[in-house]
Amino acid sequence: QVQLVESGGGLVQAGGSLRLSCTASGRINSINSISAMAWYRQAPGQEREFVAAILRTGGTTSYGDSAKGRWNISRNKAGNAVFLQMNNLKPEDTAVYFCAGREIRTGSYDHWGQGTQVTVSS
Repeated sequence: QVQLVESGGGLVQAGGSLRLSCTASGRINSINSISAMAWYRQAPGQEREFVAAILRTGGTTSYGDSAKGRWNISRNKAGNAVFLQMNNLKPEDTAVYFCAGREIRTGSYDHWGQGTQVTVSS
């Protein structure tokens, strides 16, 4: 089983920046069963939204519309941590941000963290 733990959320003024971190822990075979790690977010009363993803090997990235041009996803060399650098934050970015791991076997994001709150004040 893989555990994902997020950190780095908080309160920031519009135009500011935050860096979210997510670390995967567990048995090495379990971590190596993850092909990609991603960030999703969910605002109150809204559906969960894709933010960004990165492959554990190769580092190919993809971004949702809300993140393009403003944010950057990266990973450490070991591939067990992922980061989301969020710049030029807007009040509409306020949400709980979740880290997710995509299982090689299913092709789905089967592993989720508990989430970290990001609040952007105007």
